[in-house]
Amino acid sequence: TITVLTNSFTAETLVKYCKQLCKKDTELRDTIEEYGYPPFWHREPNFETLIHIILEQQVSLASARAAMDQLRAKLPKITAAILLSLSDEEMRACYFSRQKMVYARALAQAITDKTLNLKKLNQLDDATIRTELKKIKGIGDWTVDVYLMMALHRPNHFPTGDIALMNRLKEIKGLTHLSKDQALSIAQAWETYRTIAAYILWWGYICKRKIKF
Repeated sequence: TITVLTNSFTAETLVKYCKQLCKKDTELRDTIEEYGYPPFWHREPNFETLIHIILEQQVSLASARAAMDQLRAKLPKITAAILLSLSDEEMRACYFSRQKMVYARALAQAITDKTLNLKKLNQLDDATIRTELKKIKGIGDWTVDVYLMMALHRPNHFPTGDIALMNRLKEIKGLTHLSKDQALSIAQAWETYRTIAAYILWWGYICKRKIKF
């Protein structure tokens, strides 16, 4: 049976959960004392957002944003059908690598074929969303995690595949090495609100390095 789950955090509950985490973890508290609460990052839970996250795979936020800006300037609306009409040359002009062209088209094809219905999928539990999205070429755990955390605001995800997150966790815990298993072990203390802990870590990473986002 598929569990329908629509629990998510809001801008208001984000602060509440941050305060709860600060009581449990002094390093998270120190980050908030230094930089303030993280923003309520929000992306629309749609095709365009998934394309943006695919573009963010293994590149800087600025590079992915430049590609999205090009795509938005070129297209009246970023839909699956319109994206499928673009030639390789047109996609290259929007800074898509050959690999990411394949991934973007696989996602667009799944939507036009109706094998993927995002509106229905967005209402389901996290595990089902992960299973369905990972059926699409080029969508792995990191892409699903970012979608769940920033578009659907599901509260309990910790993407160990995220380099910035792992680096910040190493920093605040004073570690020289951090395996994915170790990271998940640390994150167990933040259970049910691991997404919020990740937001705090990302915020600390961005602020410390004065990254524009």
